[in-house]
Amino acid sequence: MDKRFWISGVVMTIATALLGFVVHGLLLADDYNTLVGTVMRSPEEANGMMHWMLLADACIGFAMTWIYRQGIGPSATLGQGVRFGIAVAFLTVIPQFLIYWVVTKMPAGIVHKQLVFDSLRMVVLGVLVAYLNPRRTG
Repeated sequence: MDKRFWISGVVMTIATALLGFVVHGLLLADDYNTLVGTVMRSPEEANGMMHWMLLADACIGFAMTWIYRQGIGPSATLGQGVRFGIAVAFLTVIPQFLIYWVVTKMPAGIVHKQLVFDSLRMVVLGVLVAYLNPRRTG
């Protein structure tokens, strides 16, 4: 684990936190507000647990960096990042929200938005991690 790994992990952690806020704190906020007290925690209760969200973001940031660096191929950086982001979405986002939909009373419309927005978030993060960790020639 070299310097590039640690820098990439920190940048990815910050990026996933910011993009997560855009998706869940802004784009889905009105949808989530209709569920406070039933499916969702109150903002006060959730804010008291925000350290767990930061830990989750660090897990995503460093795991994406680590996994990506294991298989950098000869493909163009953009294409490789997009493919990696799609793979991560199929490994994490899509099953996660489908499972949550089955075990909670989350409305299908919100789940659809979660699937689309968070999958796009993973593609953006995939491209970012690819540019942070270019393949080495020679």
